Amino acid sequence: MTEHVVVRPEHGPTGTIHDFLDQHRPATPCLVIDLAVVEMRYRELLAAWPHSRICYAVKANPAPEILRLLVGLGAEFDVASPAEIQLCLAAGADGGRLSYGNTIKKATDIAFAYARGVRRFTTDSVGDLHVIADHAPGAWVCCRLLVQPAGSPTPFGRKFGCDAAMAVELLRGAAELGLRPAGVAFHVGSQQIDPGAWAEGIAQAALIGRQLAACAITLPELNLGGGFPVRYRTEVPTPIEYATAIRRALGNQFAAPPVTVIEPGRAIVAEAGVLRSEVVLVSRKSAGDPYRWVYLDVGRYGGLAETEGEAITYALATRHDGQPGGPVVLAGPTCDGDDVIYQRSDYRLPLALAAGDHVDFLGAGAYTASYSSISFNGFAPLPTYCLAAETHADT
Repeated sequence: MTEHVVVRPEHGPTGTIHDFLDQHRPATPCLVIDLAVVEMRYRELLAAWPHSRICYAVKANPAPEILRLLVGLGAEFDVASPAEIQLCLAAGADGGRLSYGNTIKKATDIAFAYARGVRRFTTDSVGDLHVIADHAPGAWVCCRLLVQPAGSPTPFGRKFGCDAAMAVELLRGAAELGLRPAGVAFHVGSQQIDPGAWAEGIAQAALIGRQLAACAITLPELNLGGGFPVRYRTEVPTPIEYATAIRRALGNQFAAPPVTVIEPGRAIVAEAGVLRSEVVLVSRKSAGDPYRWVYLDVGRYGGLAETEGEAITYALATRHDGQPGGPVVLAGPTCDGDDVIYQRSDYRLPLALAAGDHVDFLGAGAYTASYSSISFNGFAPLPTYCLAAETHADT
């Protein structure tokens, strides 16, 4: 491993979060969200995408306080289950602001959504399309396209989407079944670091649109999915850089580009959160081992699922930062051999770090609490504290 000194990123935790942690000293592990940062990131996306529909990907962090804030800001929502629909409705959204983006859903799920006003569904198969027609008559339907560009540490593989030829048939079939073809959807993979990654999907969507136009079917929108990244330990392009690259690709393929839809999750909530953990034990595997094993009270099953394969490498902070450090392996508290957070990535932590100290994971507002397990090995799910955007009070 090459030496790496972990430092707090420019867009790291706000003083508000540190003030809360210092004053209230909540039990660890826990996640603290600054809602003012959520609002700031949402408004940045609005500025970069002024003519697009922004659907927050609820799976990133479904905290009711986040959903209520985004409802008040006018956001729409990408949902994947009846439970997420219920959360959005409880937060004040109406069904017309929800898009059911999961292509894998039961007939009862579709009926549940339709009964609550959801009128937008995504599909990628004949079977699912017919179930939508049966239980959501007249709904708008988007077809998910299979794209696999490079640049994402956590690509979707081949689980979702279909090829362009099948997309044409599905959208034509949707019209025949009395549904309303909305357009094409695709996702370039989470934490996508290449602004040009959307070009392939846009080109295929334009081709699909031309083929359907010959059948008198017009596709009014294009769902560009999510994947917009945030800074963890390395810099990433800005929202404006992504919007510029995507608009260029749209201009190259469409004479009159359709209405675009984006589904950011990470880009809205990640930098708003700090996950605080406590050191349980520091040990070595032999007297001469240069690597300390630092065992924390949170791990892969408690909220750090995205560290699988070390795909997401969070910036860390401790009270000993700036003091002499050395290489570490970071691991979670469970009795599972896979519950190791980082053993290949180049992390160094202060030599003074000891049991009882805190290790803060920065930029941890997305895909942490929503991924934590329900009491694996008896460890409770990750609690979340949201600091109000107006008053920064504990809610």
